[in-house]
Amino acid sequence: MMRRGITRRLPLAGLMVALAGLFLPLAGVAGGAAAAAEEVRIGSKKFTESVILGEAARLLLTEAGLAARHRRELGGTRILWNALLRGDIDIYPEYTGTLRAETLAKLRLESDGALGQALRARGLRMTPPIGFDNTYALGMTADRAKALGISSISDLARHPRLRFGFGNEFMDRADGWPALQRRYGLPQTNIRGLDHDLGYRGLAAGDIDVMDLYSTDAEIAYYGLKVLADDLGHFPAYAAVFLYRADLEARAPGALGALARLSGRIDDAAMARLNGAVKLKGWSEARAAADFLNTELGLKVSPGTRSAAARLWENTLAHLSLVGISLGAAILVSIPLGVLAARRRRAGRVILGTVGVIQTLPALALLVFMIPLLGIGAPPAIVALFLYSLLPIVRNTHAGLAGIAEPLRRSALALGLTEAARLWRIELPLAAPVILAGIKTSAVINIGTATLGALIGAGGYGQPILTGIRLDDTALILQGAIPAAALALAVQGAFEIAERHFIPRGLRARGQET
Repeated sequence: MMRRGITRRLPLAGLMVALAGLFLPLAGVAGGAAAAAEEVRIGSKKFTESVILGEAARLLLTEAGLAARHRRELGGTRILWNALLRGDIDIYPEYTGTLRAETLAKLRLESDGALGQALRARGLRMTPPIGFDNTYALGMTADRAKALGISSISDLARHPRLRFGFGNEFMDRADGWPALQRRYGLPQTNIRGLDHDLGYRGLAAGDIDVMDLYSTDAEIAYYGLKVLADDLGHFPAYAAVFLYRADLEARAPGALGALARLSGRIDDAAMARLNGAVKLKGWSEARAAADFLNTELGLKVSPGTRSAAARLWENTLAHLSLVGISLGAAILVSIPLGVLAARRRRAGRVILGTVGVIQTLPALALLVFMIPLLGIGAPPAIVALFLYSLLPIVRNTHAGLAGIAEPLRRSALALGLTEAARLWRIELPLAAPVILAGIKTSAVINIGTATLGALIGAGGYGQPILTGIRLDDTALILQGAIPAAALALAVQGAFEIAERHFIPRGLRARGQET
């Protein structure tokens, strides 16, 4: 009687297909975006100035009649550089000092001509300088610098107990902290890496004493910081340019002419004002870029900003795509792996050990590992989330099958069922509550982890969170955090409803029978 009830209420093959089928159709959402018409793809790094320049490029290309898309805040230099080489993007704003001292440091390029040749050898080009030099610098609060008698970087050597806080990229760049420390013989050991925008808050709060600055940062004047003189000339010139693929003009005639309108037009003071409009006045990057283009170039472009509701809908679709595709694929793969782990003890140790090791990898590192193979955007994020979804489902499938009482197994044998029939008609139905709990755990974890996908251009609820952190805008952070939490609660509730529908009352976990 029990067997008949189980097979009627819970055909496990149907449950697997139903759960996977619930999520996998969302692939159409991601696929639809990829199938859009050919467009010029612009990238930018995850700091305000880069996003403003990316928006300026988008507006100029759009005004020239070209389809343009800005993939904003794609992480650091290496991510953008590799994306340009792969063809995932066509243009991004960069700095000559970064190219010489970091990206192509091994070539020891001394001139713009040599730099241009190195770029051409890689199928890339750069525009003439935009007009400003955003060099690195070190800074302190004016009061702290005055109290310690510090006016230059060399003066820091007299104060070994100072606490340094540097942007994560600066910590490892060829022109960053390691080289700076050697050049100036700095003895400090209390060094921490942190998000560049959070560094200003740490400096103002007194949590750190010295941080790295970009010379056009609006926060320098806002916080009244003392910029320390680079008295040994460590930092090179960082003239702003646009890097682009050599085939861009052939694919999008007029693109280079549109970008050329910015050449020499933004000086240091103008860039600092644009950064200030975004960071201090609360303007969007698109509005700041449009205002400059209209005022200084005599254009009549509109920033084309979307409503909060439109942004929420777009982020929701992107987030559902990331979670749905990765989780649906994980369900189809993990349950068979869990069955194999339960049936074959030696193979089980290998399977559980492998998925356990994958789970210990830092989420951001796993995302970055996927970029050389899959580029930027949704594909690497989906694969990384798929890998993260494996462990709870595999482990729970193994535990559910291993926990079946031996008398029930012997009863199934007495019925004369084949091994496959015992698995589908008896064992998997009995293990279903534990398996479903593993799927639910993966789903909830996946929703939270998917927010990191925004760092590599995958979109979703992580996009407003990252932008909010960069702009110190709590309301913007909540535009991503609250929907992500609500989605996690909704998915958890949906799984509980599915458990009530598919799992017979006698097999449900205690407390779920009402």
